[in-house]
Amino acid sequence: MRPRLTLASAGFLIALAAPAFAADPIVVPMTEPGFDWTGYYAGMQAGYGWGQSDISVTEGAPFSIKPDIDGGFVGGHVAGLWQFDQAVLGAEAELNYSAIDGTAASGLGSTFRTDIKWFGSVNAKAGFAMDRVLVYGVGGVAFAGIETSQVAGASFAGTRTNVGWTVGAGVDYALTDKFIVGAQYRYYDFGSEHYDVAEPFNDRDQNVKLNTVGINLNYKF
Repeated sequence: MRPRLTLASAGFLIALAAPAFAADPIVVPMTEPGFDWTGYYAGMQAGYGWGQSDISVTEGAPFSIKPDIDGGFVGGHVAGLWQFDQAVLGAEAELNYSAIDGTAASGLGSTFRTDIKWFGSVNAKAGFAMDRVLVYGVGGVAFAGIETSQVAGASFAGTRTNVGWTVGAGVDYALTDKFIVGAQYRYYDFGSEHYDVAEPFNDRDQNVKLNTVGINLNYKF
């Protein structure tokens, strides 16, 4: 008799408690989904660059001179990113107007000048997302319009389009679902270009390397 009584009592208690659970259900908190970096972007960047130009005279009495270069730049970029879990992969293209230049004087009194008029790149981009923060590396093909000039009483100036490579790293932060800010470091090697120069100047090769730091603002479509 006692087991039957115990089971009946348990059933009675459950019947009494059921309406209370139905009236006040347990609410399980939901976690808000993280920021999704997948999308297309357009934006602007600005910053400071510094580096060195190696000018080597290739006729007459060969010699070299190395003007230090520095200055500011401003430009725009577009990108497409795809997120897989926390990994982010994509592509990016940039183009910048530049005021990066520098001069050096030779022992004979000539002034040699290098002027980066513009530069840009087409890159692959890979990063690691932590919700609204993206840490990434970037690298690809770089190109620039670079002028070499010389003043020695008379003057000479010539411009070539250099093609080389670039690598860098940066961090982006999503302020909202549409606006992203970031900072980036880049290294550019624009390679060497040959300049045929009319007399009284000498033909030359010019090799330019550049470091940049900059900030950017992006809009996500």
